[in-house]
Amino acid sequence: MERRVVITAESVITPIGHDKDEIIQSLINGVSGVKALRKDDLLANYIHSNVFGTVDYPIEYDFKRSHRKTMGPVAYYACQVVKEILEQAGLDDEFISSGRLGVSFGSTHGSPTVQRDIYRNFFSGSQDQFSSVSAVDYLKSMVHTTAVNITKMFGITGRVISSSTACTTSSQSIGLGYEMVKYGMQDAMICGGADEYDTTTVAVFDNLLACSTAFNDTPHLTPRPFEARRDGLVVGEGGGAVLIEEYERAKKRGANIMAEIIGFSCNNNGGNLILPDVEGTKETLRLGLQSAKIRADEVDFISAHATGTKMGDVIEAQAIHSIYDNSPYITGLKSYMGHTMGTCGVIEMVLTLYMMEKGFIAPTLNLKEIDERCAMIRHVTELHESDIRVAAIQNFAFGGVNTCLIMKKI
Repeated sequence: MERRVVITAESVITPIGHDKDEIIQSLINGVSGVKALRKDDLLANYIHSNVFGTVDYPIEYDFKRSHRKTMGPVAYYACQVVKEILEQAGLDDEFISSGRLGVSFGSTHGSPTVQRDIYRNFFSGSQDQFSSVSAVDYLKSMVHTTAVNITKMFGITGRVISSSTACTTSSQSIGLGYEMVKYGMQDAMICGGADEYDTTTVAVFDNLLACSTAFNDTPHLTPRPFEARRDGLVVGEGGGAVLIEEYERAKKRGANIMAEIIGFSCNNNGGNLILPDVEGTKETLRLGLQSAKIRADEVDFISAHATGTKMGDVIEAQAIHSIYDNSPYITGLKSYMGHTMGTCGVIEMVLTLYMMEKGFIAPTLNLKEIDERCAMIRHVTELHESDIRVAAIQNFAFGGVNTCLIMKKI
């Protein structure tokens, strides 16, 4: 039997804020979180792109030392947002440790800053430094460090899923968690993703000539999704989590129900691992609507993946137009904070929840002149009052992995 699945708590750490009201004001006032790249002793001097979506405000972590010792920066982000959603949701300790609550949470790399220290010690030529690398270092750095540090800190004994599919990491985590609850394998899931600040991520995309370089002196003017002058993506950092629950249980306990997840699709292009594919993208969007059991004209708003790359935005616009014509409003939320990698899906879902709640749609930042190849869809270029009833969040990743999540207000 299929069960209804609802979102009952959220928290995000983003380049435009951590507090809900601060993030909403950033969206309303067009505030960018893209800043100058911080210098390091490794790669910054060789990277052409000198911009980054940066979390540059203090976060007060009050984690016990026994928890901190297995955590790199990415796990700090993850555990902080999960701590906040558990407090917000008011789940009792008995349920948290019952085995009916699971975790679906990932990151793109694990912790690259910790990994770098490990390899520096491994290849130092010093026996002492080589021997100094311990199991704790691996626990900090491994790709599923976010998920397992969450289970450790909060005593969660249910299922653990740790997606690591680049830009679809957190959207896939939410989708897989949704299926766990929908089909009765868990009653609730903590879902999301995190990625930390590190220049190795920038270097990868920079070497592929996919990063923005034309606005190094004016970071707030990039990225520019769907815009004629766009010149690439901007790497960002952050973390985000949502708590999803079976609807009847959530209603019975008096939970604050923010929205219902009604559809999820995930597929692969089955070909090139780097270049976007219009047919694969179209199929993802079609399958998302099929999963949600709704028509295309019932979707009011789409949070586009919209990285600001020259071909990616065109392919996505073509796919949206093919499935939706020009019916839903479209915003590229990465224009405010850059591409937060493995956490972009959950952040974009939460920001969409905020807009649903407050009755507005934020415009795509820096969208001054729409690329004619992207002009066939309904771009939001200025703040727009709107009652969003149904919204889709779509993300596409290296490796040809595509996702679409659809949620509605109830």
